[in-house]
Amino acid sequence: MKAIVQDRYGSADVLELRDIDKPNLDDDDVLVRVHSAGLDRGVWHMVTGLPLMIRIMGFGFRGPKSRVPGNDVAGRVEAVGKNVTRFQAGDDVFGGCNGSFAEYTCAKEDNLAPKPANLTLAQAAAVPVSALTALQGLRDHGGIQPGQSALIVGASGGVGTFAVQIAKALGAEVTGVCSTSKIDMVRSIGADHVIDYTASDIVHDSHSYDVILDIGGNRSLSHLRRALGSRGTLVIIGGEDGDRWIGGTDRLLRALVLSPFVRHRLRTFVAKVTHDDLQILRELIEAGKIKPVIDKTYPLIDVPDAIRYLQERRARGKVVITVQEADVREAVPPG
Repeated sequence: MKAIVQDRYGSADVLELRDIDKPNLDDDDVLVRVHSAGLDRGVWHMVTGLPLMIRIMGFGFRGPKSRVPGNDVAGRVEAVGKNVTRFQAGDDVFGGCNGSFAEYTCAKEDNLAPKPANLTLAQAAAVPVSALTALQGLRDHGGIQPGQSALIVGASGGVGTFAVQIAKALGAEVTGVCSTSKIDMVRSIGADHVIDYTASDIVHDSHSYDVILDIGGNRSLSHLRRALGSRGTLVIIGGEDGDRWIGGTDRLLRALVLSPFVRHRLRTFVAKVTHDDLQILRELIEAGKIKPVIDKTYPLIDVPDAIRYLQERRARGKVVITVQEADVREAVPPG
């Protein structure tokens, strides 16, 4: 099969399209013929191996353990392991896996769900990791309730566009934070209010928020807390600044240390791909309450260009990789 492969950490230039063997199907696995795969900042971190701390955490010290990148997948079931009961060959599914930038990938049964009926496979590929992060951040860690106010910092990105819609679906009054050129898009997906961070501060004496979801931002904890109500909750998702060793994770660590000593709840987490939460997203999508926002699609061979585009931080919503015969040009021979 054809796949995007990396043998070492580095820029997008380390990625090559090659012919490799199909993945082995274990008893609890589902073999998926990939139609499309989502691209997010997590993929960039795995390709570059930055910050260096992620290598120590088990992703591979000298080089990536998983040579095929990609975490979001949507496609058709090709075969199932003997312990799999939810799916059978021919089912259209979406979910999470390791190595979705390939014609075939294996995923655990618990990491997949039936594709939403009102989405194409390309649209479904944009959903899993980003939407699960938004859902778990708001519901489980933000504890958001109907009638509360939510501030989504980074509302125009992959996680942010889902967070705006999910917060609305959960009954919150939503304010999105983005740049000038993305204001109309953030309004179009349901934000009640939009703050242009190039022109205004998120802190206003006349307004505070019950829940703030900060997605890959660079504002200090003290600044974010000034925008919280007296018993508000700040949920920090990732961080893209900082040095090569720990990147933006220093804010996450400071939040965990500080939280027991202040009136605000300061939270951070790593999203988990689960069948149950994918089912919840499927129901929200089929009910018309959330929809993926897709900025650009790239064919499999152009994954390096897609990653470069994502790194420029200009994307509105998600970037999707399509894996189709018509899109695949001559691959690099094995070896």
